[in-house]
Amino acid sequence: MSVRPRKPAKVVLSKAAAYDTILRPIITEKATMANENGQVTFAVPLSATKPEIKAAVEMLFDVQVTAVNTILLKGKSKMFRGRPGRRSDTKKAMVTLAEGQTIDLMGV
Repeated sequence: MSVRPRKPAKVVLSKAAAYDTILRPIITEKATMANENGQVTFAVPLSATKPEIKAAVEMLFDVQVTAVNTILLKGKSKMFRGRPGRRSDTKKAMVTLAEGQTIDLMGV
């Protein structure tokens, strides 16, 4: 008996849900170098999934997304005014766009 790979279901988001999924673009030196190769980096909520991120980027920026890679960054323990504190956990999404597609982050 052979097992067929599951085809991911098409995620349909409302415009408000798409704006809640993409929090802000990440503009750093490393992200700018990746942008030259058709990869854009966004900050997303911890609960966001790859299909949701793909659907949100395609809806908001009217581009074709080929891949979504995510990374969960754990918050550090730091001292704040002499007292211990903790930075929040964050999640980043590196979105690879189809050949010839771009997103202008300076106009956002």
